[in-house]
Amino acid sequence: MIELLKRHAALVENIDLGFQRSIVSNLPWEERLLGIKGSRGIGKTTLLLQYIKENYGQNQEALYVSLDDPYFYNNTLLNLADDFVAQGGRHLFLDEVHKYFDWAVEVKKIYDYHPDLKVVFTGSSLLQILNARADLSRRALTYTMQGLSFREFLELKYKIEVAPVSFDEVLENHTEIAMAMGKTFKPLKYFGEYLRAGYFPFYDGNEVLYYKRLFEIINMIIELELPLLRKADMSKVPKIKQLLAIISQSAPFKPNITALANKIGISRNSLLEYIHGLSDASIVKTVLKDAYGVSLLQKPEKLYLENTNYMFALQPDKTNIGTLRETFFLNQLSENHVVTYPDTGDFLVDDKYLFEVGGKDKSQKQIAGIENSFVVSDNMELGVNNKIPLWLFGFLY
Repeated sequence: MIELLKRHAALVENIDLGFQRSIVSNLPWEERLLGIKGSRGIGKTTLLLQYIKENYGQNQEALYVSLDDPYFYNNTLLNLADDFVAQGGRHLFLDEVHKYFDWAVEVKKIYDYHPDLKVVFTGSSLLQILNARADLSRRALTYTMQGLSFREFLELKYKIEVAPVSFDEVLENHTEIAMAMGKTFKPLKYFGEYLRAGYFPFYDGNEVLYYKRLFEIINMIIELELPLLRKADMSKVPKIKQLLAIISQSAPFKPNITALANKIGISRNSLLEYIHGLSDASIVKTVLKDAYGVSLLQKPEKLYLENTNYMFALQPDKTNIGTLRETFFLNQLSENHVVTYPDTGDFLVDDKYLFEVGGKDKSQKQIAGIENSFVVSDNMELGVNNKIPLWLFGFLY
């Protein structure tokens, strides 16, 4: 355990507190068992280390450990927790739990055996806390971490600091908010770069290397995490990649499940399972007709890639501007809101607010006369009445 403490001390000492994700102040860190899920490269490790440094420093009541550490070749997670508590430990931070066999069983035992120990764990977007052997769903509060918002991208890369605005504030006071922001920076100057390469925090200005890493993330999720965490048959990996290729070339589209299954050469149920897995893996986003009847085999009304950066990585020469706008809107709203597919318009948010997404000259013809309806327009700095600039929805978190 001494080696773990040394590694913890070095990591905490060297972590930079200059930029912190907004989620750090929104998570219920006081809970006994807190889970944070998210895609590879999204910043989960940085989040933990920053929180530890800011709140505990080098106080040995807190311990960070990654569960792929060589320590676990000869030691169990439960043994670690026992030793840590015996030495006065009170806050245990477990990173990459999906890399430890039967992690949920041992975390459940830690929770039951050590009531005074608070545990935070992170893992893949595909992490399941509900299973037959160790149901953590009644014990753990679990949150999913998205990539950078447009607001966070501006702060990280250009040191432009603006406080988040709520969804209600955007709907009610978007003109005033946009005018105030416009006095300090020009949002449209940076918006295109964010759409291309601003979603993951490791972008350093080299888009070629950035997209290469995105390919690596997607391949690792499909080739390693889906088989490991969702028991996907390794022989079906080429079929899953074929499905992703079709989605990336066609999104957004309303899938004909039977025709799509026949094209790939799999059953209808297998296709729906693959779509569900890619959605849970934060590679694609599904838009359903009814958010309250979600099931594994429910047919999605529309399919999108999860974020706009994936669009440029997977189809750099075929990026459709209309799809780009809708993908951005869906991604940013999905962080804290329920987005479904309406009979009229593009998106229904929280079962109440209707949105039509388009360019600067987008008309209100399709939503005319509908209560709580809005046009979201690209390429405009300021909106008026129920016409809102698209970029402004990047400041919700």
